[in-house]
Amino acid sequence: MRILFICHRFPFPPNRGGKIRPFHMIEHLSRRHTVVVGSLAHSEKELHAGAQLKEHCAGIIAEVLPNRVRWARAIAALPSSTPSSVAYFWSSRLARRIREAWKTGSFDGVIVHCAFVARYALELRGGFRLLDFGDLDSGKWLDYSRFRRPPLSFGYGLEARKLRRYERRMATEFGRCTVTTEGEREEFQSLNVPVRCTVIPNGVDAAYFEPSLKRSERPPVIVFLGRMDYFPNIDAVSNFAKRAFPLIRKNLPHAELRVIGSDPVKSVRQLAQIPGITVTGFVPDVRPYLEDAAVAIAPLRIARGTQNKILECMAAGVPVVASPEAAKGIQAIPGRHLLVAKNVDEFVDKVTNILQHKDLHDELSKDARRQVETAHDWQSSMQLLDGVLAEWKK
Repeated sequence: MRILFICHRFPFPPNRGGKIRPFHMIEHLSRRHTVVVGSLAHSEKELHAGAQLKEHCAGIIAEVLPNRVRWARAIAALPSSTPSSVAYFWSSRLARRIREAWKTGSFDGVIVHCAFVARYALELRGGFRLLDFGDLDSGKWLDYSRFRRPPLSFGYGLEARKLRRYERRMATEFGRCTVTTEGEREEFQSLNVPVRCTVIPNGVDAAYFEPSLKRSERPPVIVFLGRMDYFPNIDAVSNFAKRAFPLIRKNLPHAELRVIGSDPVKSVRQLAQIPGITVTGFVPDVRPYLEDAAVAIAPLRIARGTQNKILECMAAGVPVVASPEAAKGIQAIPGRHLLVAKNVDEFVDKVTNILQHKDLHDELSKDARRQVETAHDWQSSMQLLDGVLAEWKK
């Protein structure tokens, strides 16, 4: 089949950061089908870096949309019915080029990753139409409204309501929808639309995140992975660093907290002033920073879908302590494959136990690695995608 795949930004390979789900979808589909990708870049540099995607597809339709333009459009959308997050990803030039390619490209269907860019496919008729929500972002914006102060809370609440109406409309425009977790499927069902929704879990490249042999000495290193200009990550690591980590250091004075992730905002950079904390900023490869890690944390109070940071650490054999919100998107048994902590005291207790007890550490490490190999393997997830496409061909 010939497939047009539309996503909201270049799906870089997982070792380069970026959105790994669309990358794996494109890579897998291209083995059996002809895939043309339509996407956006923030800059010419990003556009150039994304050219490597040509190794996995027959062509790329891309436009540069600078941040200043994106934000201007998002702000202009505030008094309208259009969600600002949708306006942020809109390019009339990209829309025109996608329509032209559709008319001349003899495509059998279109797959859209992320509802923000679903409107690009509204005029593309004929063939199958699949919308991969990943996560339903309206729920995330609603969570934001509960954790932020006015006037931001009002803005996030408004965006959540507008985006929920938009998600409902987009779902009805496609013949099939997919999400990453059972929780997201329940969220989808609340849209009350007559469209089938299939769960296609996120995966992890277990071979890439091979457990390190250097961890036998188990120094008291705690790690947090995540993009550090993203509010849920900022909120999570700041709360842990200021409230939980000092208590851990009382019992383990040599304990270290390593905050690993690109574009740390000022408040995150300032955490490095706390004894024992290192903020790395962007790193080209996270694996060297996991080699001597004894435990990973995911203390997110706002979390939707699957936290890839958890999967990567589990695959690398690093035991994980996560909040209930972060753990719910992982196919894992609490207490066996990872530990779940509901508050600061529980995080202190469970992180300290892993750091102090080698048997607990080693058991969690082994079982976590085995679980991601079984339940979060990309090949298994992509076979579910094949099944969805096979149903359409019938």
